[in-house]
Amino acid sequence: QVQLVESGGGLVQPGGSLRLSCAASGSRFSIYAMGWYRQAPGKQRELVARITSGGSTNYADSVKGRFTISRDTAKNTVYLQMNSLKPEDTAVYYCNAALISAINYWGQGTQVTVSS
Repeated sequence: QVQLVESGGGLVQPGGSLRLSCAASGSRFSIYAMGWYRQAPGKQRELVARITSGGSTNYADSVKGRFTISRDTAKNTVYLQMNSLKPEDTAVYYCNAALISAINYWGQGTQVTVSS
């Protein structure tokens, strides 16, 4: 079992920045990768960014150059730094932990709203 607790969402103006955090607890040593997904109203959940236990990262094309995923291994926390936010980034953002066994765990979600 892995528990994920997210924080850092909120309302920001276009062009602004937010940082999301996701703290993992439980069987964290079996985690292969952690990432952030988002789901906007009426749309499917999509991958935003992902980082593996080896440090490899990948990003959705729509956020490349604006978002950065990082991790603090000592704190078992993954971060998503979001800069130059756009209204189309508005969504509920979910933290994901993918285990070596291919089981996935999800956080409760945090709302990000980009609006003037």
